[in-house]
Amino acid sequence: MVMKKALGQQGEEAAIKFLKKRGYRILERNFRCPLGEIDVVSRHNDTLVFVEVKTRSSHAYGLPEEAIDYRKQRKLKQLAYYYMKYKGLGFEVKCRFDVVSVLKDSSINGFEIRIIQNAF
Repeated sequence: MVMKKALGQQGEEAAIKFLKKRGYRILERNFRCPLGEIDVVSRHNDTLVFVEVKTRSSHAYGLPEEAIDYRKQRKLKQLAYYYMKYKGLGFEVKCRFDVVSVLKDSSINGFEIRIIQNAF
């Protein structure tokens, strides 16, 4: 479990760097509330973006983004609603859900990163 958590943290760090290079402004990391956790809340242009980061060490269990099933999507939508209400944001704010897929590879820096904008 410790190894899995460390890989997740490394993947999230790599994802943050990746997002910043693409013009995302990070507002929150690991926003926790009674409903759960949002990995990253950011701004990209005029849009509030809720980002789910999925990291895997191999393709053995499929691509990282394949772990975001309907139940997880529904949960992320509930979390986003909570966040917006908690922060006092109006619901006319443009928002979307992005997924950052992080796969460990054999290079020294070690990650293949892809983004799926407006994933669901």
